Amino acid sequence: MSAELLINVTPSETRVALVENGVLQEVHMERQGSLGLVGNVYIGKVSRVLPGMQAAFIDIGLEKAAFLHASDILVDEDAPPEVTLERNGSVPDIRELIRDGQFIMVQVVKDPIGTKGARLTTDVTIPSRYLVFMPGASHSGVSQRIEDEDERARLKAMVSNECDEFGGFIVRTAAEGVRDEDIMHDIKFLKKLWTKILKKKKGVRKSCVIYEDLTLAFRVIRDFVGSELERIRIDSKLTFHELVAFTEECVPELSNFLEYYPGERPIFDLFDVENEIQRALQRKVPLKSGGYLIIDQTEALTTIDINTGAFVGHRNLEETIFNTNIEATQAIARQLRLRNLGGIIIIDFIDMRSEEHKHRVTHSLEIALAKDRTKTNVHGFSALGLVEMTRKRTRESLEHVLCSECPSCQGRGALKTVETVCFEILREIVRVNRAYEATQFVVYTSPAVSESLINDEYHNLAELEVFISKQIKVQTEMLYNQEQFDVVMM
Repeated sequence: MSAELLINVTPSETRVALVENGVLQEVHMERQGSLGLVGNVYIGKVSRVLPGMQAAFIDIGLEKAAFLHASDILVDEDAPPEVTLERNGSVPDIRELIRDGQFIMVQVVKDPIGTKGARLTTDVTIPSRYLVFMPGASHSGVSQRIEDEDERARLKAMVSNECDEFGGFIVRTAAEGVRDEDIMHDIKFLKKLWTKILKKKKGVRKSCVIYEDLTLAFRVIRDFVGSELERIRIDSKLTFHELVAFTEECVPELSNFLEYYPGERPIFDLFDVENEIQRALQRKVPLKSGGYLIIDQTEALTTIDINTGAFVGHRNLEETIFNTNIEATQAIARQLRLRNLGGIIIIDFIDMRSEEHKHRVTHSLEIALAKDRTKTNVHGFSALGLVEMTRKRTRESLEHVLCSECPSCQGRGALKTVETVCFEILREIVRVNRAYEATQFVVYTSPAVSESLINDEYHNLAELEVFISKQIKVQTEMLYNQEQFDVVMM
């Protein structure tokens, strides 16, 4: 599999596209006005403890207070005995862990999404190219994706010997086969960085950031260590030189993959990335066979519906349905990565009678999702024939980054018909006439509704004039949307 990273840099925005075998798989965006917060470490002030929710709101200096649940608070091993467990034996009472007005060190694990503030944890972790440092931890671990037992034992022994009062380490997948010297370099770097963070923490008595994660271009380079990349193209000369210096110091194995792109043609046009981004904002996703997906993203969950469309198959109905569902699993896995969809995802495959077919469809989906670097869990078919799955959500989806709520429908996805708005206007005139004294009425409305009132609803309007014994004028407002109107008394 060939893979390339395309990095497009402008003064206001950085965009990164992951292209595999010529097909866009992932898009990451970061704007100067709204930089991602995940990984940042803050000193925050507890503004409100909510015992009923086992949570607290923390002021970390952002517009919205951040959210900290009791399960995300790291309990000190030397905590006093009054820090008791609840009946389920898992989460201590939050009132025994923190208090109003207290200053604590927290890390952002989820960016603010929609109306929700950032999600926090006190279990701070600092990643590097090969390791994840866990301050205060006394244990170490190795990524499950490293399957060779001898290699796991070597890495485990190395990091275990370095666990001390600073903390422990988790070995990342990229460390497989890496020399001891390189991993020791990461250990020293992380300990030095943590010392700086602790030094900055001392004496701070206000909400502020004390550690910021790398910006997008550098973060992607760090996180893609060990991936099968053939090239990393950057269209900014300044960013290219910065990344060269960064890789030579931190990720030398990627230095030879960096390439400055000076072409006149925009870098995202090389693999039709711009058009793919536009298609990723549409509800309907066509399949090669003629079938299609319908993807609807809501605040609570994302639903994906599969339809055969123009695909009629070659044998029988059951085979047609099965083949469409199998093809859909590949498209679904790609769309989840491309759109960065997270949280609860419900997939409505076309109904299948065969249990073997259901098992093969689920297995195909799991294999397709194995390429996703974001954690996913597939829970199989439910009693209603729906596949339930989750995908870890840390940042806004592509739609939420690029789009805003429609001012006309307020996110409903539908507008009231012209006829409905006309009837609302007629009822509003009656209501206002009964409540206030007026000699005549002027209705300001959109062109479509205005035309309907004057033509299609002329008789209803005339009857209303006779009923209230007052003149009604219709005035067209070109800037009004279809649902917008005003009834003015004269």
